[in-house]
Amino acid sequence: MRRVDRRTFLKTSAGAGGALVLGLVLPGCESDSEAAGSPVPLQRDSGADALAPNAFLRVEADGRVLVMIPSAEMGQGVFTSLAMLVAEELGADWSQVRAEHAPAHAAYANPTRKRQATGGSASVRGFFMPMRKAGAVARELLVSAAATRLQVPAAECRAEKGFVTHPPSGRRITFGALAGDAARLPVPTRVALKEPAEMRLLGRGAPRLDTPSKVDGSAVFGQDVHLPGLLIASVERSPRFGERVGQVDARAAIAIPGVHHVLPLEHGVAVVADGFEAAQAGRARLRIQWQASTNPAPDEAAAWQRLRAALDRSVPMRDDGDAAGALAQAAERLDAQYEVPFQAHACMEPPSCTAYVRADRCDLWVPTQVPEQARWLAATLTGLPEAHVHVHTPFLGGGFGRRLEDDFVAEAVTIARQVRAPVKLLWTREDDLRHDFYRPASVHRLSAGLTDSGAPIAWRHRVASPSIVARRFPEAVRDGRDKSAVEGAATLPYAIPNVHVGYALVDLGVPVGFWRSVAFSQNVFAVESFIDEVALAAGRDPYTFRHELLAARPRLQQVLDLAASRGDWGTPLPPGHGRGIAAAESFRSFVAQVAEVAVQDGRLRVLRVVCAIDCGFIVNPDTVVAQMEGSVAWALTATLKGAVTLQDGGIAQSNLHDFPLLAMDEMPDVEVHRVQSAETPGGVGEPGVPPLAPAITNAIAAATGRRVRRLPIGPGDLA
Repeated sequence: MRRVDRRTFLKTSAGAGGALVLGLVLPGCESDSEAAGSPVPLQRDSGADALAPNAFLRVEADGRVLVMIPSAEMGQGVFTSLAMLVAEELGADWSQVRAEHAPAHAAYANPTRKRQATGGSASVRGFFMPMRKAGAVARELLVSAAATRLQVPAAECRAEKGFVTHPPSGRRITFGALAGDAARLPVPTRVALKEPAEMRLLGRGAPRLDTPSKVDGSAVFGQDVHLPGLLIASVERSPRFGERVGQVDARAAIAIPGVHHVLPLEHGVAVVADGFEAAQAGRARLRIQWQASTNPAPDEAAAWQRLRAALDRSVPMRDDGDAAGALAQAAERLDAQYEVPFQAHACMEPPSCTAYVRADRCDLWVPTQVPEQARWLAATLTGLPEAHVHVHTPFLGGGFGRRLEDDFVAEAVTIARQVRAPVKLLWTREDDLRHDFYRPASVHRLSAGLTDSGAPIAWRHRVASPSIVARRFPEAVRDGRDKSAVEGAATLPYAIPNVHVGYALVDLGVPVGFWRSVAFSQNVFAVESFIDEVALAAGRDPYTFRHELLAARPRLQQVLDLAASRGDWGTPLPPGHGRGIAAAESFRSFVAQVAEVAVQDGRLRVLRVVCAIDCGFIVNPDTVVAQMEGSVAWALTATLKGAVTLQDGGIAQSNLHDFPLLAMDEMPDVEVHRVQSAETPGGVGEPGVPPLAPAITNAIAAATGRRVRRLPIGPGDLA
């Protein structure tokens, strides 16, 4: 296979059975591809084994188009959106398009992440151009093959709906009939992409490719994986963070019928059995002495005391002008403190991983957001070359950042390596809630200064929280400075001349991880609540106050205006009702929301949420609407219900009875309004989360005069 430079990102080869196989090499990934072993060849057949790691697009002899999806499909719609990018430029018939998860390989690294990871609302952002170019190159090859066969100029042909047509003569040939000829042609180094006016798929939507299998039950999720001779594993872990396994009495467990193995791990003891019930029964009979953690988690009250005390030692993350001096000279000063708790992910599908380790091969079936990381970890644990580790990614029953972690992968591989049989590790809901990587708890102390005329001249925001980055990438945090921890705070969009943002890193001994919208979810709650307080103190309408301060941020200002207009801002409401507004930029998208609430007899009802989003060029409008609606549901749980609390060195909550989720009858009416834009695509999966909590608490303040400064909202906040 010939070497290509970074800008030549497509490879092609002839496929047996007349298949045209294209491989996409993402910029910066060529050397990584070879690091895993020998260069990965493109498959040359169209059978079940044709899906080589470098094959992004395949046109079959029967006209079907297979798109390999480099991102994990966890409900957010990437199977459809990324396939649409290819299909649009290719000119494919959507009914002939199918998608599969790409295997674990550096060639599938997201250009925005430099690794194969699904997170940060980066799937469409990262693959927008590469996937379109892959489709465009395939189109040019098919057109050239058709022109040769029809003996006409290629410029007279066009690809559409699975055919290459020659309008002057009315003749046309299917993609499938042309695939073999096209595969033998030289790959064009430059291709023209369609202009928006030429597009027939992008921006108009398409039926989701994953829906039929999820409706008829044929979709395979992690817990659905089954292999001959499969054993089931369940792991008993310490209820306290950081404790290790000491002495184990497994006699009662191994006596349970169906239990085959009891295996001590570093932080737990695995029971391996014929079925889940036997594994759970054996687990319940284990007697374990745990070795104490060197950094035990405090109880709930002590954790909050440590966070609050840490604010006084925060380090500067943004310093514009002289915030302290301006506060001292302000005609009016406001101070407030906001607090946001630890939060669990509680995905619909708890973690699972099926592993089969043999002498020369390891296979993983794992719903993960980081398949390449899972492959590396399995290779490290087994001693096998990475090229001998094969990761199969089923559908994910939710991710939200939880499946960026690989703790359940490490457990499954370690167990399977010892039993030398395929093993499916299953977590329970209790395991999931008590052994998560939680959104950090945080405390926010804010101050603002106003002039005599009510203009804001100073803003100070200090944040104290554990650091996700310090745990995952400690080299990125120096002198206690974590830029990611102040996202949405240090990026304050409002035109205030003197701004100070500080951060204090507090390690509470609690494992923290990425949670949908990450630090934006906490920091925007504080910012958008406090800017409301400042507006009211200045005697201004919260919407118009924001609008004026966003003159230099036109895209954010536009969605603010759109949400206010469609949300009937300023129109009368019945007593006990209120509207609140909030806006934020995150993941290169701009979202504003207006929430309408009713507070009666100390009970809160969120009636309506109006979302306005500018996410740049829209690939699939239906996905944008679905993600905004999903973001509202997700954020409402965290705003109204969800929190995990510390007790006896671990988490107090154990299941959905004490970590309740939003019920269907609590879901408000949600309206989504999209700004049509030609800008580069922004994220969609996460930007709808940050404005929701402050929009609701601002609405509560409008309805009752009571300001909510701590989440989740409790009965005492309403009366």
